[in-house]
Amino acid sequence: MRCPKRKRLCCGNLIWRGRRKRIREFKATAPGRVNLIGEHTDYNQGWVMPAAIELAMVIQGRSRSGCEVFAAAKNMEQETVFSLDRLKPPAEAPDWTDYLKGVCWALKQAGYFLGGADLTIESTIPIGAGLSSSAALELAAAAVLSSLAEAAIPLPELARLCQKAENEFVGVRCGIMDQYAVALSRAGQALLLDCRSLEYSYIPLELGSCCLMIIDSRVKRSLSASAYNRRREECAEATILLSRFLGRRLESLREVSLDEVREARSILPSRIYRRSRYIIEENMRVLKSAEALRSGDLPSFGYFMTRSHAGLRDLYQVSCSELDLIVETANATKGVLGARMTGAGFGGCAVALLEKSVLEELSAKLRHAFSRNGWLSPDIYVTSAAPGLQIGG
Repeated sequence: MRCPKRKRLCCGNLIWRGRRKRIREFKATAPGRVNLIGEHTDYNQGWVMPAAIELAMVIQGRSRSGCEVFAAAKNMEQETVFSLDRLKPPAEAPDWTDYLKGVCWALKQAGYFLGGADLTIESTIPIGAGLSSSAALELAAAAVLSSLAEAAIPLPELARLCQKAENEFVGVRCGIMDQYAVALSRAGQALLLDCRSLEYSYIPLELGSCCLMIIDSRVKRSLSASAYNRRREECAEATILLSRFLGRRLESLREVSLDEVREARSILPSRIYRRSRYIIEENMRVLKSAEALRSGDLPSFGYFMTRSHAGLRDLYQVSCSELDLIVETANATKGVLGARMTGAGFGGCAVALLEKSVLEELSAKLRHAFSRNGWLSPDIYVTSAAPGLQIGG
């Protein structure tokens, strides 16, 4: 492929009208995210409402000659090097290096010309906890690499390229929520995202005397595990069966009402009925939660959070004993407005909305409950809604 007249890639050095570019440096900070409500609805073309958190991934990048990318993950004390000319999807379970390679692959697929780079990665986001460490890594890397290549990519497009990297290169069938939340969030606000149209709006997260507590169960899970992909397959099966029953073409479960699912219960396997009902009810809860937050009704929002967890536990069946205990302990504590698991499930984190005055009490109760069961003590974070992706020279 010939490069555009104004820029060419030659042995990793960017040539601009015949002049060799000087070494360039960029820094990107990409936050983790907590999904406040709307779990597993993103790949069903539904609504989600995440917010960025104060834990973040920071990548500092510097251009270098050649077509190789050197990356050092300081927290893990690991390094990698790979060639931009030889990017291959992982043959086995992916690791952090495959997400970097996937971002490079997606940028190249989109027609952007990348040069060699040195990347230093630091993070405060726990890995495998359901707080989007992978999306933060993708967005921070994409921001640095595209900036080094002098490519001005709008944030929504950058988010979609990162999703493409995770879906098609890494092999994880994630929805768009994580990448949009990391890229587009604003401080003090939640992001209400329509995953069908990709239209989004900002919902005020004015917590006053309340705060958000994120509780890491320390039960690690992998998004590429079979259980996650199986839920996607079950939703696709539900869409096909409901299309036949209702006599109309359906693109997703978003297009089905709760009454229609109830009418079709006799022809749906019980497992498929539970999955369908959860998705439809969760979409309703997201929209009602947005209304509650717009009007400053935190108790109603907390109620919807708790009902969401019940659906994830009983209908979608993606919770676990540790997450259930967190939610039960939180909801039994006076001053807690609501709690739910967050993320794909099968481990990871829960989020609670609570009065700041009961932070210490709830933290102590959770640690005692975990100790009583012989589990690792949970990691606890208190956060507000943070800004999304930040890029600087």
